Amino acid sequence: MNLKNKKVTVMGIGLHGGGVAIIQWLSKQGARIVATDKKSAKELDVSIVKIKKLKNVKIVTGQHRLEDFTHSDLVIKNPTVPWTNKYIKAAIENKVPVEMDSSLFMQLCPTENIIGVTGTKGKTTTSLILAHILEEAGKQVVKVGIGQEAVMNKLSQIKKDSWVVFELSSWRLSVMSLIKKSPKFAIITNIFPDHLNYYASMEKYVLDKENIFKFQKEGDILVTNYDQVEYFEQFSELSKGEVFSYSKETGDFEKGIFVRDDSIFFKKDNKEELLFEIGEISLRGKHNLANVLAASVIAKLIGVSTVNIRNSISTFLGVKHRLEYVGKKTGVAYYNDTTATTPESAVVGIEAFTRPIHLICGGSNKKLDLRLLARKIALDENVVSISLLQGEATESLIKLLREFDGASAKIKGLYDSMDGVVESLSLTAKEGEIVLLSPGCASFGMFVNEFDRGDQFKESVDNIEV
Repeated sequence: MNLKNKKVTVMGIGLHGGGVAIIQWLSKQGARIVATDKKSAKELDVSIVKIKKLKNVKIVTGQHRLEDFTHSDLVIKNPTVPWTNKYIKAAIENKVPVEMDSSLFMQLCPTENIIGVTGTKGKTTTSLILAHILEEAGKQVVKVGIGQEAVMNKLSQIKKDSWVVFELSSWRLSVMSLIKKSPKFAIITNIFPDHLNYYASMEKYVLDKENIFKFQKEGDILVTNYDQVEYFEQFSELSKGEVFSYSKETGDFEKGIFVRDDSIFFKKDNKEELLFEIGEISLRGKHNLANVLAASVIAKLIGVSTVNIRNSISTFLGVKHRLEYVGKKTGVAYYNDTTATTPESAVVGIEAFTRPIHLICGGSNKKLDLRLLARKIALDENVVSISLLQGEATESLIKLLREFDGASAKIKGLYDSMDGVVESLSLTAKEGEIVLLSPGCASFGMFVNEFDRGDQFKESVDNIEV
């Protein structure tokens, strides 16, 4: 792919690092770059500092200009920008190729050993568990797109025998239908409603997820969740690769990993092998069992020994921003679960504890049904109070809570700053109790993103005077 002197428009400088990484990579290729973002230069300052001295980069902020999309050799689309965006549509109508960092990476990666991980929940944790297992087994591992990890700047680290663990959102997968590529190894953790402010329907969301295996060849591997029977059957029928299952509930399948009497078994060719006991898993939360199972299937299939898998799952301590233990102040334990951005994941966060919980939740709206979260808050006796972050979703949650007798009494207050909510809880939570940030909603509005929300929570906890 010769990009020297090609005019390339990068749509979305952003604040997460992905835009900066691809601009830096394009600069090294000798491209002439227009980096454009609707945010102001002031808002983007932390990113602009990293790119303003690069060669052949023109920065356009506060707007997008149509000519940058219609008179260009290539457009690189930010993952969160929909394909229906008028500038992207204009590029396509003018026969300007549109790529994303994920599609460029898949075309240029020097190894076939790419393990793609997607799913509504658990994809980051599963990716990091798998990377940890492979690293402990002595393999050269490159983590791509995991959490806030960038993509294009990882290419230079990859050799022919490297193993790539690539976390793929539905957005990053959407472009795979254009290049007709899927990873050789694919994991789908689960499917739940999400991003319905982006997708017109649940069906379209699932279609993008399916791109992780849609273009696999015979001999490639798909690992999927047997406990979600409807999707398991749908994906298995569509897959051209070999399908392996994992389940927390049954071993009623031909090949994969399952749980029986608190023990984990790997099944293949009518043989069962004991891998490890549930008690050996170091991660907190029942939901993490599924993430461990999914990672262990791939590890087993690519030749990692049972001993290495067992040792690795006992030493993996968790993921930043996911049920992350922040610390204890005056006997109260604080946990950061900011990446619980759906009602289902917030419920999982609540269920990870058996002590009294002071829950911080609410925020912006992704057009998700909050009834499940409202019901959990109302009926779970462990949830002793809820402190609500301002946002449209919060207003909907309050209305739903009023449908349950006595649930409104759990509402401690509505807050417009993280410092305010943490300070308030530090004065009321008692020794032995838990303060849990598990919002169940998106972060935009009060925060730059969910990671900023988590970082602000941790900083506020650090600032508690004892």
